Amino acid sequence: METRSSSNVPPVATEYNGVDRNAFLFGWTPQAEIWNGRLAAIGFLAYLLWDLAGYSVLRDVLHLMSY
Repeated sequence: METRSSSNVPPVATEYNGVDRNAFLFGWTPQAEIWNGRLAAIGFLAYLLWDLAGYSVLRDVLHLMSY
């Protein structure tokens, strides 16, 4: 059984371009895609909770258009 020493672990988890994968970078970078996915998940969860609370975005939009 092979074991690795803890000294071989990099101090920062890197992505394809060798930069911290949690860095907030603009442009077409792997980090931007990770943040895009995280923010999309937060938005989806917010909508799901909003809908479970008894509100409907579609109903609210149609109601606002009826004025």
